[in-house]
Amino acid sequence: MVERIFENILYASRWVLAPVYIGLSLALFLLGAKFFQEVFHAVPVVFAMSESDLVLLILSLVDMALVGGLLVMVMFSGYENFISRIDVDGDTEKLAWLGKLDAGSLKQKVAASIVAISSIHLLKAFMNAAQISNDKLMWYVIIHLTFVLSALGMAYVDKMNKH
Repeated sequence: MVERIFENILYASRWVLAPVYIGLSLALFLLGAKFFQEVFHAVPVVFAMSESDLVLLILSLVDMALVGGLLVMVMFSGYENFISRIDVDGDTEKLAWLGKLDAGSLKQKVAASIVAISSIHLLKAFMNAAQISNDKLMWYVIIHLTFVLSALGMAYVDKMNKH
């Protein structure tokens, strides 16, 4: 009897995560607002910008889009894996991957997204290499390689666990 009550309370506690996912959806709106703020700031001066400044702006926008995709992936798959299934109406378009990402594959996708985001930051740093010290650039590369090796290591461990 006590064990059953404890298990029910423990199982119900998963709903504590629901506000976290709502917070992530609010963060997605903030990211969207920042994205369009950058676009609106660039539109009037686009013809006065240098090519490298425009490329840096575009890289920043791509970076924000990757972070937004990462947020959506974490929100939906985290909610489905840890709280409850997402039941969308039959006439509503359902994301193809919804319900197919388990915790392991989500972890791999998050790691791959972090590597992609880090790659964009590294590319932006190299485009401004004249203004950044060599020591700082070296640390950017080391940190990026750490992300890459971590992602590869997680993928290898997941592959080993499946066999």
